[in-house]
Order: sequence, then structure tokens, then C-alpha cells
Amino acid sequence: MKRIAMWSGPRNISTAMMRSWENRSDTVVIDEPFYGPFLAHSGENHPLKDQVIADQGSDYSAVMKRLLAPQAENIRVFYQKHMAHHMPDMAFVQEHLITPFSHAFLIRDPRDVVRSYVRKYPNITAEALGYNRQVKIFNLVKNATGNKPPVIESVDVLNNAKEVLKKLCHALNVDFDEAMLNWPTGYRNSDGVWAKHWYNRVIESTGFKPYQQKDTPLTAREAEVAAACQDDYEFLQRHKI
Repeated sequence: MKRIAMWSGPRNISTAMMRSWENRSDTVVIDEPFYGPFLAHSGENHPLKDQVIADQGSDYSAVMKRLLAPQAENIRVFYQKHMAHHMPDMAFVQEHLITPFSHAFLIRDPRDVVRSYVRKYPNITAEALGYNRQVKIFNLVKNATGNKPPVIESVDVLNNAKEVLKKLCHALNVDFDEAMLNWPTGYRNSDGVWAKHWYNRVIESTGFKPYQQKDTPLTAREAEVAAACQDDYEFLQRHKI
């Protein structure tokens, strides 16, 4: 069975990508499994914090056991939606997360991420967007395996989902499935308990729609956060498949 760790940041079609993989008949998914431990240890006061910790616990090692647990016999892919900023301890990542999984990275222009994020959670920082963590995890994977893990960009998926997902599946040594292109509307049992706050748009979706440029001006503070992420974003962008 293939265990795929997809590393993203917030507000980056990561839930739509999870929907895409979950629509395969051979795949199960898990939604941000380290969110509970991150909230328990970081001091961040996110919406529904207590419910998330109660649901997922506060122990990173316990989450690892769930990620490595056996799956049903008919399951060929275990797709794991991860937020890079949930992993503050790179030593833990290096020791536990690199070898058992096939890794991939999902990126989005930081300016678009900031525009989207501040509508849901105004206390925004460069660290919370996770670009630097994505770069660190990317380099850990590359150094450990000798190969560059695949990187895809949200705008490319939105504009040409079939071709990008074909490339991603090929890079991960997984057969592409047309079922990845569309899915039914609504919540899923696999959605995190935070879905009612964050997923109001994705629950209405049935597939990937073409990217629409947003020109909402950023405040000085928002522009500063986006600029702080730009170098890491461009580093990952250079490695797109």
C-alpha cells in the first residue's frame, strides 16, 4: 500500500485535493492528523481549538501510529493531508515521517493565501503559512532519498487538473483515476471537526474550477507576511513537475 504525505499550507485547495483522492475507490484519506498536537503545544488559539484537541489528542507519537496502521485489504492508497506548519520539530519529521511515506508538496502564491486566510483567521504570520516548513521537509526528503519529491501548484491544478494529476500520480507511482476529477458535494466523515468553520466553500464543490485572479489589495501588514514567504515559495516553484 502507498502512503502519501501531501504537504501544504492553509487556504490552498488542500481539502479539494483530499476530496479528489478520496473519490478513488482504492483510497482512504486522513485530514490534518497533527492539528490537535500542534494546537496543544503551540499556544495558537484557532477556532474550535478545544474540540480539535479533544478529537485528535495532543501526542504526536500517537498520531504516527494511526498513520502507519494497517488498512482494509482493498485499499491501495492512504492519502494524508498535512499542514507543514503543524510540524515544528524537524528532528521528529526526520526520524519518523520521511521513510514510511511517499511525499508531495502543494503550493500557492502567498498573496492569494493571505487574501483567503485573513477572511477566516486575521492573526496571520509567515510561520503560520508554512512555506519555510515545506522547504525544510522538501530538503529532508530529497537528502534522505536522493530524489526530489513532486511539487504541484494550485493554479495549475485548477486550470488543468487532469494533466497535473496524471503527472502527480506518475511521480508517486500510482495509477491515475478519472474519478479524481469530480466528487459529490457535502461534508465527509473523514473531514476534521474544524470543517464547519473552514470548509464552507469546498463542501459546495464538485471538482476543480479554473483559477480566477483576485486583485483585492493587501494591507501593509498582509503584504509584509506575503513577502516574507516569497523566497520559499519561489524555491518550491522551481521544482514543480
